[in-house]
Amino acid sequence: MKSLQLKYLYNPPLLIKLLFKDFIWESSQSKILLTFDDGPTSETTQMILKRLNDLNVKSVFFCVGENAKHNPGLIKEILSEGHEIGNHTYNHEVITRLDNTEFNNQIDLFNRLLEDNHNYTVKYFRPPHGRFNFHTQKILAEKKIINVMWSLLSYDYTNDLNIVNFAIRKYLNSNSIIVLHDSRKSKNIIVDSINLIMEEVNKKGFEIGKPAECLR
Repeated sequence: MKSLQLKYLYNPPLLIKLLFKDFIWESSQSKILLTFDDGPTSETTQMILKRLNDLNVKSVFFCVGENAKHNPGLIKEILSEGHEIGNHTYNHEVITRLDNTEFNNQIDLFNRLLEDNHNYTVKYFRPPHGRFNFHTQKILAEKKIINVMWSLLSYDYTNDLNIVNFAIRKYLNSNSIIVLHDSRKSKNIIVDSINLIMEEVNKKGFEIGKPAECLR
């Protein structure tokens, strides 16, 4: 029982996935998808982009609107290197605390920012702190935006590579969607975390996929 409870800290329970079956929890292919939350940030984004470019890996960056507004050059760089950008709300709000109007505004402000300033149509959403409810599912369906969750939380925001190492070695699967963070909290270990993932992927004979194939 303890090992099952521990697993749910990294990979959400099947019951939750069944209740919210419109959300994406795992890659649709037997390929792993890397995702990065909370950016872009001047401290971390370019380190991530350089390492992904070296590895020829494409990812989804779930960005915060305020960060995107203040770092337009980083948004351009993310897009020019062939990555996708997802909506992580405009102010990194816990959406379960918002009424429907406020939640709609958080989504729409972000999407308009990307459309108006970068000619980019946002397809994906991820709720900050992983908090959501049935209203989330309904509103996203109305907006035709896909909610991308995860099947492996790396805990890189703890700034402890030993914790990331445990998560990856214990719970990495061939179809994992992995959450990493483009933030100040993870900047000291983010490149090592990516390297650790790649080592484990190669060791187990897995593959890294592209967003378009993993999120079909």
